[in-house]
Amino acid sequence: VQLQASGGGLVQAGGSLRLSCAASGRTFNTYAIGWFCQAPGKEREFVAAISRSGGYSTYYATSVKGRFTISRDNVKNTGYLQMNSLKPEDTAVYYCAAAYSRTVVADNLPLLTYNYWGQGTLVTVSS
Repeated sequence: VQLQASGGGLVQAGGSLRLSCAASGRTFNTYAIGWFCQAPGKEREFVAAISRSGGYSTYYATSVKGRFTISRDNVKNTGYLQMNSLKPEDTAVYYCAAAYSRTVVADNLPLLTYNYWGQGTLVTVSS
């Protein structure tokens, strides 16, 4: 599967952005989708993930819980990350990734091996 992330930009603190992750191929619904971020000078971090099906289990990093919402549309082969109440510390390059997995257990999602990555999209939150 090939992934392409988009939707980043410059936003003021408190604002919102929606990132999209468009996938090629007809097997999108066999992959869990994850979002990761990498701030300047820092390692890449897990943000959120969603299972491939089964009611779409989700898992969020503590730092974004209640502010970000991950979703997917398997008909459109697209994943989304709705980012609300953005903070300057959310500034980073955001990447979407896919892991071939049947798991529907939310706690497993951040532990999967995400083998497929899209290019990043930059999110800048000004104070």
